Amino acid sequence: MAVRAHPAGPRHGDLVSEHPVTIAPSDLNHIAEEIWASGVKRGDDGALLLHGQDVRDLAEKFGTPVYLLDESDFKQRARSYSQAFAGADVFYASKAFSCTAIARWAAAEGLSIDVATGGELTIAMRAEFPVERILFHGNNKSVEELERAVAAGVGRVVVDSDIEIDRLVATASAHGVRQKVLVRVTVGVEAHTHEFIATAHEDQKFGFSLSSGSAAAAVKRVLAEPSLELVGLHSHIGSQIFDTSGFEVAAHRAVGLLALIRDQHGHELAELNLGGGLGIAYVIGDDPVDATDVAASLRHIVERECASYGLATPRLAVEPGRAIVGPTALTLYEVGTVKPIELDGGVVRHYVSVDGGMSDNPRTALYSADFTAALASRASTAPPVLARIVGKHCESGDVVVSDAWLPADIAAGDLLAIAATGAYCRSMASNYNAICRPPVVAVSPSRDEPLVLLRRETEADLLALDPNA
Repeated sequence: MAVRAHPAGPRHGDLVSEHPVTIAPSDLNHIAEEIWASGVKRGDDGALLLHGQDVRDLAEKFGTPVYLLDESDFKQRARSYSQAFAGADVFYASKAFSCTAIARWAAAEGLSIDVATGGELTIAMRAEFPVERILFHGNNKSVEELERAVAAGVGRVVVDSDIEIDRLVATASAHGVRQKVLVRVTVGVEAHTHEFIATAHEDQKFGFSLSSGSAAAAVKRVLAEPSLELVGLHSHIGSQIFDTSGFEVAAHRAVGLLALIRDQHGHELAELNLGGGLGIAYVIGDDPVDATDVAASLRHIVERECASYGLATPRLAVEPGRAIVGPTALTLYEVGTVKPIELDGGVVRHYVSVDGGMSDNPRTALYSADFTAALASRASTAPPVLARIVGKHCESGDVVVSDAWLPADIAAGDLLAIAATGAYCRSMASNYNAICRPPVVAVSPSRDEPLVLLRRETEADLLALDPNA
């Protein structure tokens, strides 16, 4: 098994990343089960199979790049959270990846869903997701978005600012309804993750600050509004988190506010939403927490904290997105060029260019994310070489995998697979350089033919937005 370590030898400026590099396993044909979707295996000739379907055939049929999603893996992960958190609410975080089929699968497995924009709400509604199980997030919901949410009858709105409370009061009053809400509380927890996906420290855009008193003030205001029904508090500490220690601190502080609300207003809130952010394995060495263990830990934390204040334990809610959909998909690329570059000290890095890049996976550029790559169209007995997998965009930061070990005989026309790209790849994809976004294709062992979840964009789609074309 590979281990994480820095590459030997001197650094070479921007040409060698500051990431840990995964030391090459002795067998580059190995597929680590903890990283890839459960249906991914190698066939007898070394090509990757997804539930028995050869990726070479899928590439020929759907083109590359293509996101290949393991439908049964998604459903199993959704089911594991639904079962682990029985008696609680599990909201699938649709920002990770959303389409009508995904929303329907989530609903069928007993999940609720959270949306953060009018577009995500539209997808959930088009999928006929039960509206009472929709939670509406966002730090800058427009009047029009709130109007649509209230008119649709969404189950919960998470209020994030005083201006938003004004907007929601006006909207709910106009509809003659009493909208259920949660107040999002910034609890001051520094999650051990990238700064752009840490969301509970003070200096960021989300929620009402606990330490400044603005959270308590927001609670007081909502309780006084006849058109709003305060049902609970919301806290989210960040993303790609591998342990529950941050949740422990967040729960302690959130439950402290629940006790203050009881003492000052005589009102015990019935719900506590601790958000999502649980990590997945992108490379060997990542150690995500199992859903059953997470559920047991969070229940214990909340029950203990509530007991210390003499509070009834509120109904718990969580919001996994990446943890459900992230491991279920891989991205399949075709290699276009291979360019060996000799660096100072004799180190040679092979720049392997693929037919996609930061337009279909911006996470490396945004968060310095790590990914695992594998030669997908064949096996190889060639020795490993240090490679950087890059895209075709006019951007030096267009990197898919900063440091990868690939067979020395990697060549144009080979297929490369990148594991664990189900979350925040297609949902954050762009048309940079006027590249069309790839399709998402689901494969299932119970269905002979793949199911297109999202078709490939075409240049006609791009021109359809141009009134002067």
